[in-house]
Amino acid sequence: MEDEPVNIREYEEIAKQVLPKMFFDYYNGGAGDEYTLRENMEAYRRIMLRPRILVDVSRIDMSTTLLGYKMHSPIMVAPTGMHKYAHPEGEVATARAAAACNTLMVLSFSSSRKIEDVASSCNAVRFFQLYVYQKREVSATLVRRAEEYGFKAIVLTVDTPRLGRREKDIKNKLILPQLSNLDGLVSVDVGPKGGSDLEAFASQTLDPSLCWNDIEWLRSITSLPIILKGIIAAEDAIKAVEMGVSGIVVSNHGARQLDYSPATISVLEEVVKAVSGAVPVLIDGGIRRGTDVFKALALGAKAVLVGRPILYGLAAKGEKGVKSVLKMLQSELELTMALCGTTSINEITRKHVQTEGEKLRSLL
Repeated sequence: MEDEPVNIREYEEIAKQVLPKMFFDYYNGGAGDEYTLRENMEAYRRIMLRPRILVDVSRIDMSTTLLGYKMHSPIMVAPTGMHKYAHPEGEVATARAAAACNTLMVLSFSSSRKIEDVASSCNAVRFFQLYVYQKREVSATLVRRAEEYGFKAIVLTVDTPRLGRREKDIKNKLILPQLSNLDGLVSVDVGPKGGSDLEAFASQTLDPSLCWNDIEWLRSITSLPIILKGIIAAEDAIKAVEMGVSGIVVSNHGARQLDYSPATISVLEEVVKAVSGAVPVLIDGGIRRGTDVFKALALGAKAVLVGRPILYGLAAKGEKGVKSVLKMLQSELELTMALCGTTSINEITRKHVQTEGEKLRSLL
């Protein structure tokens, strides 16, 4: 009987073994030199924890709410594409696992399972991630379907006017399957093959003219709350609040867009201070441990979104693997809270962490 993985790193190794190289590289790769990809994780490691002692931690409550929806913990499933690369059940398996762990899932526009299939797979709260296409009616149709099938918010990705240079996908000549949600709307047939199908598809379909005024367009076609995903600068966070969005995700697209952009955890506090509590601030990128979740919460995040670890679990063990990954992170967060002397999410404060800058200043 094989040993069960005990951490996310071990799930990653299993995924690497079982997936074709093209698919693993698609999930795991980043843009350019992959500096930001590495930095997303390394930046967490440079933040130290400051535990408090002699606190009664016999009961730990990790629960929180987002837009009024309660979750068992502040660990959500990030929007990631093409789960069928990892497992035949694709996003349906992921959705069931998220529901079993009582957490929110954000379904990717590039899901390999239809909005309707995921919605009918289990009873749970879900958000839908949206890209804006040159043919606006494509995006509008997806929004209407998501709203009709009970999705509770639209997560608009705003950092992709063009696709980042993902050299592993180019070298592997990534094959893009027909995306189920785009059947009858957009063809993924990109013509003569020469590199990544995804890169060619994005260049032909995504709208590089997307700007702040289009938030009003999106609001005009849906009554759902709108969350902007892809903000890493305080100035953009302030503008987003002025535009009346319901939330912000501090994200560099899993380091798949602009290489040498900052690690998300390194700019989280800047964004949190900029919005001054006006809207919830979420974060993704580089989260591999419950300690990472704790650090993000201490620096002001309302919740975190986890992407690649979910895919590792799905590739390794299907729905069971996704459940295992979520429960692993939840268990690690609970232990970190106990050892830091915090019994609820609200008790996690800025005083529980020391950033690299603070460490350097303390030496002066």
